[in-house]
Order: sequence, then structure tokens, then C-alpha cells
Amino acid sequence: MAISAKERSHQRKAALTAGVSLIIMTLASFFSYGFVHASLVVQGDASATFHNIMSSSMLFKAEIFGWLIILICDIVVAWAFYIFLKPMNNGLSLLGAWFRLIYAAILGIAILNLIFVLLLSSSADPLSISDQLQAQAMLYLKAFDSIWSMGLIIFGGHLLIVGYVAFKSDGIIPKIISVLLLIAAVGYILIHLCNMFLPQYDQIITILKFVFTVPMIVGELGFGLWLLLKGGRVSIKA
Repeated sequence: MAISAKERSHQRKAALTAGVSLIIMTLASFFSYGFVHASLVVQGDASATFHNIMSSSMLFKAEIFGWLIILICDIVVAWAFYIFLKPMNNGLSLLGAWFRLIYAAILGIAILNLIFVLLLSSSADPLSISDQLQAQAMLYLKAFDSIWSMGLIIFGGHLLIVGYVAFKSDGIIPKIISVLLLIAAVGYILIHLCNMFLPQYDQIITILKFVFTVPMIVGELGFGLWLLLKGGRVSIKA
């Protein structure tokens, strides 16, 4: 039996919400991590990193604000995905939502470390910055990376569930999108398991990133664009 017009309307609203949120998250991620974080943090150089953050405090605050936008959008997407995927598989869509909410909670804990760095840099005297203070700030930045990396393993589990439900949607969601989501899920899980437990094998991690970067970006973003343009417009069987 086909779902009612009211339920179809709810699905369309959920699809639009998820699509817009995913696009906002992508833009915020490119800014906060791809631009600001990559510009300010110098791996292995605590002194240069601390001075970069001190001299660009507004930019660092903008990065933190971007992460907060990402966090809020993740929570919204967890709800929207559940509403949209529920008619296809209620149990798995609920499990997928919980996985994303757990990831969002871990991301929130990771963001706290950036706030600690901001507090350290804001209260430091530019004329008397100790090596210990710089090392402490670098430790918080490494904690951010490690905690976020752990969360991305959970995020990979979320994508694995979403990709499986999409794959079993009887053609409602294009197969190419579901396959990209499944590949992205495997990429997130493998890369960040290696980051957490096998960091010494950096060449393997580099190869994995090279192989999976495109599907990791295109998978969820492609799903978001499809949701924005077509999600909820196709009749779904209950």
C-alpha cells in the first residue's frame, strides 16, 4: 500500500532539510577544516601553530563556529534521514539515526578541545609564551584530531546502514548513490581505524585516503543533492 499524501509531504520536507543541511555541512567543513585548520596548524611545530592561532584569533574563532554549524547540521540530518528512510526500513533507519547522533556527541567532545586552545591562546602573554603552554595547546589539537577520528569510525557505520537501506530501496534511491555511500562507509571505517590503532603505517593510510577520498566526498554530498532535487517525489511502498 502506498504511503499517504501527508506522509509523502513529511518525506519531502525531510529530504529538503537533509539536502540543505548536507550542503551547508560540506561548505562549513571545507572552510573550517580544509582552509582554516590546515592553514593554522603546523604538524610537529607547536610554536608556529600557537603563534598562528594567536595572530589569527578571529579566524580560529570562525573555525570553531563552523564546527558548531556542522554539529547542529549533523543532528538535523540524523532526524531527516530517519524520517525519509523510515518507510523503507524502520528499524535500520532508526539505528542509523542513533549512529549519527553518537557521532555528533563525539564531535561535540572533540570541539571542546578547540575551545580549550582558544582559551589558552587568548589568555597568553605574547611576550612570555612558554614551551609548556605551546605543547599543551598542541596536545589539545591532537586530542581534537584523535577524538574526531574515533567518531568518524561511528560515522562510517552510519553511512553503511544508510547505504544498505538505499541499496534495498527497490530503485527509489539510485543504485549509484547507494554504492557510493557503501564505499564511503568502508573508507571512513578503514582510514580511521588505521589512524587510531595503526598510525605508524602512514603510507597505507595515505593510499587508503587516495582510494576513498572521492567516494567519501561524492557519496553523501551526491545523496544530499538527490534528496534536494528528487527525494520524496517518488512513490514509496509501505
